[in-house]
Amino acid sequence: MYPTLMFTLQSTSSIGRRGNIRTAHGEIQTPFFMPVGTAGAMRGMTHEQLGELGAQILLCNTYHLHLQPGEETIAPAGGLHQFIHWKKPILTDSGGYQVFSMRHTSKIEDTGVHFRSHRDGTPLFLGPESAMRIQHALGADIIMCFDECPPSTAPRQDIEQAVDRTLLWAKQCKEWHKELCKKSAHVPLLFGIVQGGLERDLREKCAEELMAMDFDGYAIGGLAVGEGQEEMYGVLDAVCPLLPAEKPRYLMGVGTIPQLQNCVAKGVDMFDCVLPMRLARHGHLFLSDGSDIRLSHSKWKNAHEAIDAHSPSLLSRTHYKSYLHHLFKVHERLAETIACMQNLGMTLKTMQDLREQMND
Repeated sequence: MYPTLMFTLQSTSSIGRRGNIRTAHGEIQTPFFMPVGTAGAMRGMTHEQLGELGAQILLCNTYHLHLQPGEETIAPAGGLHQFIHWKKPILTDSGGYQVFSMRHTSKIEDTGVHFRSHRDGTPLFLGPESAMRIQHALGADIIMCFDECPPSTAPRQDIEQAVDRTLLWAKQCKEWHKELCKKSAHVPLLFGIVQGGLERDLREKCAEELMAMDFDGYAIGGLAVGEGQEEMYGVLDAVCPLLPAEKPRYLMGVGTIPQLQNCVAKGVDMFDCVLPMRLARHGHLFLSDGSDIRLSHSKWKNAHEAIDAHSPSLLSRTHYKSYLHHLFKVHERLAETIACMQNLGMTLKTMQDLREQMND
């Protein structure tokens, strides 16, 4: 059975929505950002460090875990939580985004997608049934429907077809989820995904038909994949008011700190994005004063001052900018750890600050 009052909306203001989600592995305070631990880990960071920065939940990738080590290895280990030693909630995506990123070599049918492994070229298939079976075997707390994710700038005909398949697959995912829940003591929450590109009427159609299926939460997918920022905001302005207030809203793959603040104000509760970590690995840091700098630049060679004296990360409070600049120049992996701790810490603190402002 699902936990009682899975999502509780506590308040709504111009800043955003404040609430909490109850899962089998604890509560998550909303709004929140999910670090992306693709294969069950954050590159160069321990789970303990993630906890110290305030991470409430970890996102793991169904496609990558299915390929290596495989759910048949993870399930006997006690599920993903035990396998990676993470005691807090986990969300797994459906694998659809990774599959459709290989659309030029994949074959899409109404039953699912035939594609080849990016690792060794092995022929593979992923569809609603397999996506549900894999995610249930992994034991995540929140799982996602298998959907078709075309570029937001794709021709309307392609987006119409993707919406129809997304709705067909959502219905099938719900049926398989219900069946699989009968055999499990651990019941994950299932989210539907609203597709439709930049076509407002298709977004509305997708949202309304998904709501009729009654999912535990609703994600907005297919954004931050080529469209402009204002176009993305326009989609949120159209979709968020349609979604039920009593269900959580998840914007997939977004974003920078200003984007998070703006999207929370538009009614979004959940986010994930690889961008803060990707920028960090190239020496691009977010600072607590709202600025951002590139520590790989030569101007920081003799900057013998804390990376960020007010950072959530102890590493940034105790190490010099000059030292981090040096580490990047010699390609020392510790540079990535320090930088990633800084950017993730600032991203998580942004969400914490928003939650605290809503409490005032």
